[in-house]
Amino acid sequence: MLKKAWLYVGLTSFFELVWIYGFNTANHWWHWILIVLFIFVDFHFLTKACELLPTGSVYATFAGVGTVGTALMDIVFFEQMLNAGKVLFIAILVAGVIGLNLADRKEEKGTV
Repeated sequence: MLKKAWLYVGLTSFFELVWIYGFNTANHWWHWILIVLFIFVDFHFLTKACELLPTGSVYATFAGVGTVGTALMDIVFFEQMLNAGKVLFIAILVAGVIGLNLADRKEEKGTV
């Protein structure tokens, strides 16, 4: 059940990046229909993940992947520059998401 829950987190994070990419590239009305559909799919998987995992862990992971993914997407697809500041803050975000997930696991086991 836990693997399925994290699959939902992965899917919601993926679909978030898809619709964010669409915001940057949509130039026809039907693109926006697809974006709205991806948003609905995204929030469906977000809801499913929150049913099975602590909401704080789900949202931290979802937001962290979205933030890091968007920053990397800007660099790879939209020719933004990568600099030491971006690398530092991406690393802080990743460390924060990992830390929150580890803290939630300790709470579930009752070791806090």
